[in-house]
Amino acid sequence: MADMLHAIAIEAAPAKVYRALTTAPGLQGWWTGDAKAQARVRSVAVFGFGGGATVFRMRIVKLAPGKRVEWRCLGDDKEWKGTRLRFKLKRRKGGGTELRFTHAGWRSTKGWFRLCNTTWGALMFYLKGYVETGKKRPLFSGKA
Repeated sequence: MADMLHAIAIEAAPAKVYRALTTAPGLQGWWTGDAKAQARVRSVAVFGFGGGATVFRMRIVKLAPGKRVEWRCLGDDKEWKGTRLRFKLKRRKGGGTELRFTHAGWRSTKGWFRLCNTTWGALMFYLKGYVETGKKRPLFSGKA
């Protein structure tokens, strides 16, 4: 099994970062304009790309406000199926948040692994920009 690991400092409180990871408007601000989510364990968040040509469904597994968000991919793409996405938030000394992201449980580093890892690296900066400025600028519009 292979894991993707990323970390970034964000100049905002953990509660603000948490909202960007757990609400539809928050996720639409940095990842995809076609995001549907609720901050409720066992609910399913849905992320669309390319006008619905690609869809990822994530079961919300763990929520700890201001501290942790964890999803399990339900399928839709065989390489993502069963993988886990974890966002750990920690208040930084002097203010702000340290975000540690893991996309765990990949069966192989072949196929989409490298491209997805690069994309997650970019997405960390999109998340940072959205949380710090409040300006919506998702990496993916969600439209075709």
